Amino acid sequence: MTPPAPPLGVYIHWPYCARICPYCDFNVVRDRGRREEQAELVLAIADDLRAQAAITGPRRLVSIFFGGGTPSLMDPEAAGGLIALARSLWTPEPEVEVTLEANPTDAEAERFRAFADAGVGRLSLGVQALDDSSLGFLGRNHDADTARRAASAGAHIFDRLSLDLIYALPGQTAAAWREALERAVGLGAEHLSPYQLTIEPGTAFDRAVRRGRFAAVEPELGAELYELTQSVLEGLGFEAYEVSNHARGQAPRARHNLIYWRGQDYVGVGPGAHGRLTEAPDRRLATEAARGVGDYVARVRRTGVGWAVREQLEPAAIAEERLLNGLRTVEGVAWKDLAPLGLSPSEPRIGALAELRLIDWDIERLRTTMGGRLVLDRIISALAV
Repeated sequence: MTPPAPPLGVYIHWPYCARICPYCDFNVVRDRGRREEQAELVLAIADDLRAQAAITGPRRLVSIFFGGGTPSLMDPEAAGGLIALARSLWTPEPEVEVTLEANPTDAEAERFRAFADAGVGRLSLGVQALDDSSLGFLGRNHDADTARRAASAGAHIFDRLSLDLIYALPGQTAAAWREALERAVGLGAEHLSPYQLTIEPGTAFDRAVRRGRFAAVEPELGAELYELTQSVLEGLGFEAYEVSNHARGQAPRARHNLIYWRGQDYVGVGPGAHGRLTEAPDRRLATEAARGVGDYVARVRRTGVGWAVREQLEPAAIAEERLLNGLRTVEGVAWKDLAPLGLSPSEPRIGALAELRLIDWDIERLRTTMGGRLVLDRIISALAV
């Protein structure tokens, strides 16, 4: 009997944003009415999908994720065309998860119905905060009332609603963060992604911190707010199935993100998009598309795919990625995936971390505890050597 084709996700990067947020270090550009350029980009993404489908061969399509940037600025008809194309190139699962990232501006919310009609079933809404003071600090182009309206519309229009929030802002109290979490749950989301504010090099916030305009919160407060996040959301019926992702039950979990964390394959198309494709049991291909829009379009025209970087990952590198991504989740990582790193239940480093109650394990898998996820970088450094 022929085994079923392995699962596959598709990531589509749309780099355009109405405004570049001061904390953002993603591959984004300002949307300044570049309609001709955007039309060329859609055609290039479609050609890239076709070329990569020829490389992957038959696969079970489980997810399509429109990220960015702000993909809700796309023409919904163009998004629908790419969804239909992906479904035709690979064998779709009965319920393919199709996610669209969006910002809660009135202009974008007016397009929600069109995206749902185009095939999007899951909305990932970047509200980031639910009070005007925090939104102003974060440089967002919406206010709290607009965020609430957009979340309400998203909950009614799409099958699934996820909200992104940012915490550990300068001056933020535990009480204020608790209130924000409770408000977010009250908006009808079944999935929340709270991220601690990090000051990324090269961003506007990085420059502001170096100039002394504000300081990042102390690690102790960040840890306190992280633990508060876990307790508040657990009390409201959400499980922290990953470091920064909480879902009310199994069904609302982000299927596409689970592909990353489980070490499964995904095609990346669009400027700067990453991909991972298994070529053999002990060999995996890591890809990264050209970052510039013009460079990406030109590369697709010239070679068929948008890849600027193509790297063969050997077993140890594959295992390191599994360790890094899998330990972020409550399900952890299978020991067999970590064998190239020499890790097993009998390895002394495992025993030392277990004694500190930072990890736990059984005969099949290694996992981090909640306390371990607070110091995940240190655990990875200790094990990935």
